[in-house]
Amino acid sequence: MSKVTPQPKIGFVSLGCPKNLVDSERILTELRTEGYDVVPSYDDADMVIVNTCGFIDSAVQESLEAIGEALNENGKVIVTGCLGAKEDQIREVHPKVLEITGPHSYEQVLEHVHHYVPKPKHNPFLSLVPEQGVKLTPRHYAYLKISEGCNHRCTFCIIPSMRGDLVSRPIGEVLSEAKRLVDAGVKEILVISQDTSAYGR
Repeated sequence: MSKVTPQPKIGFVSLGCPKNLVDSERILTELRTEGYDVVPSYDDADMVIVNTCGFIDSAVQESLEAIGEALNENGKVIVTGCLGAKEDQIREVHPKVLEITGPHSYEQVLEHVHHYVPKPKHNPFLSLVPEQGVKLTPRHYAYLKISEGCNHRCTFCIIPSMRGDLVSRPIGEVLSEAKRLVDAGVKEILVISQDTSAYGR
């Protein structure tokens, strides 16, 4: 009788705003699609991903503490998200972090995961995620991100330096995602972005 190889396990921490939560959902959806298990505890994980926030000082501190906790309890950590745009700041406190990417760097995060924890073998015809993808919100509502970034350069705001200029998703893509959410039973769709009023510009 052949021995069943356990699926690799990824620990995940998502910090910050709803926009960051949507990024986490996208990464988790890809990981589950590829056959990785996502686990709540660091001890059981082969690696931990920390999706950070860097908007205000308290959020930066929370992110750095979360990275430190993951390093102490697991040792293999990939950092992504807004604070990832300030790699030097992270490396100064946590030099043992394996890799650091900026926000919405989904493909890069997955490439790093593949490097340290190779993709598991699984039946490609077996769907491991629901049609609407992995959601971290309660079942009755979901976030729908329609654009990324902001074209304004307000002196009090660092979002453009982390998230870049405004890039709107195609309307057809947005409507298709909204339909999938409704078909999955979502009752309330919360439309979000860094600058919702500028969508399509």
